[in-house]
Amino acid sequence: MRTLDEIDTVGVVGAGNMGGGIAQVSATNGYDVILRDIETEYVEAGLDTIDSSLDQLVSSNHLSEDEADNARDRITGTTAMDDLADADIVVEAVVENMDVKTEVFESLDEVTDNEIVLATNTSTLSITSIASATERPEQVVGIHFMNPVPIMEGVEIVDGERTAEQTIEFAHGFSEALGKTTWESDDKPGFVVNRVLMPWINEGIRAYDEGVGEKADIDQGLKLGTNVPMGPLELADHIGLDICLDASETLHEELGDRYKPAYLLKRKVEAGELGKKTGKGFYEYD
Repeated sequence: MRTLDEIDTVGVVGAGNMGGGIAQVSATNGYDVILRDIETEYVEAGLDTIDSSLDQLVSSNHLSEDEADNARDRITGTTAMDDLADADIVVEAVVENMDVKTEVFESLDEVTDNEIVLATNTSTLSITSIASATERPEQVVGIHFMNPVPIMEGVEIVDGERTAEQTIEFAHGFSEALGKTTWESDDKPGFVVNRVLMPWINEGIRAYDEGVGEKADIDQGLKLGTNVPMGPLELADHIGLDICLDASETLHEELGDRYKPAYLLKRKVEAGELGKKTGKGFYEYD
């Protein structure tokens, strides 16, 4: 298996919010990046989002113009899976669907060097099941970034049943090289973060739906009462209500009724009100 010193190029599969964020922090920390998605329009949208994010970091004096331009120059977009053959590590960040993820990992196993680590950014799905789609399960690991990736400091490292200790150590080191702070979770449904976070979000939604308080009061109460930067409804909008629903449904299936998604969460998703990314969720956005 390759060492951290041998990592020059990071492959990222999926150019959405998470994949684009992973590509951005990799590029700003000096790595070349190959960003792959299934359609050119998705790749271009991901690159546009990265451009906007870098511009914001320049405006807030977190990056210089030269640093932002250098990061842009390090990222190459593609729709060809074969282009990831040059990557020294690949991080998958596609939709939270086991069939889609295993198909991606089957392809990655074929096109990439068998010495590299394949990581998944899944927030709830089994690392062991994803790794079983490859001939190198000992080199498959969960590297679960928090959203938004360029801002959030934490990364959750998840080891599957057959993940090698060397791979776990590599995942911690790679994440730290991106300026992140890590913690570790066993391969149990929801891992550490979403196992605790999703019931919190769903209960906040239920409290609003049942008239316990107005949405702004619920969010304000949780922020001031527990010293967190966002309340449950605000955070759900930020994550994406569809993503919250997918995670909650996975946990409900695996762990029972204590993880049952709130009815209002389902209704919002059915209405296409997914939060900040669609301009409306529990709140409205420009």
